[in-house]
Amino acid sequence: MSQFVKQKILVVDDDENICDLIRMYFENEGFSVFISNDGITAVEDFKNISPDIVVLDIMMPGADGWQVCREIRKISQAPVIMLSAKGEVFDKVLALELGADDYMVKPFDSKELVARVKAILRRTAKNDEQSHEEVVFPNLLVNKTTYTVKVNGNEVAMPPKELELLFFLSSNPNKVYTRDQLLEYIWGYDFFGDSRTVDVHIKRLREKIEDGMHNWQIKTVWGIGYKFEVK
Repeated sequence: MSQFVKQKILVVDDDENICDLIRMYFENEGFSVFISNDGITAVEDFKNISPDIVVLDIMMPGADGWQVCREIRKISQAPVIMLSAKGEVFDKVLALELGADDYMVKPFDSKELVARVKAILRRTAKNDEQSHEEVVFPNLLVNKTTYTVKVNGNEVAMPPKELELLFFLSSNPNKVYTRDQLLEYIWGYDFFGDSRTVDVHIKRLREKIEDGMHNWQIKTVWGIGYKFEVK
């Protein structure tokens, strides 16, 4: 018997066949798998189970995946992978804006889903093990240990990947990074997304922290990427 505590995954999907398939793959990988077949039940199950990660379908009865993701983000920063039969860019962008960590289009390969889940959990574990890390500028504080951001003394809520991106850029002021470099540093080699992911997160960061009154900003370097510019 393993001496390690099994990681818990909550699978939320109204298709029982998909749930059974995901359960089989993840139990074979040593996970404790919990199933919810509708959005309303999923939120309550999340609160009771406190899973390490959530695999969340979008189209469901009761409450859809968008609503469930919003409710989860009100109380937790646990990683969320969203599933959908729709592969439009709009849906992927919306998922990221709501705080999802990844997005997969149905039908999907179960082995790829396992790989993505493991990649996200590796990064989460690495972040948890890191020592106290904090970046301070006038009217800006980013703490990667407590996952808090304060602008003008007021705490600003943001999903983990937005905070990690802000921390990385502000830790390296005035240095330019390409989108691909940022994908590598923040999302890791195992990320299956594209460079638009970076653009979406930068846009959301600017909306939350910039007001034109600071001596710092996240600046676009046209044709290259982004930098945290300190004047």
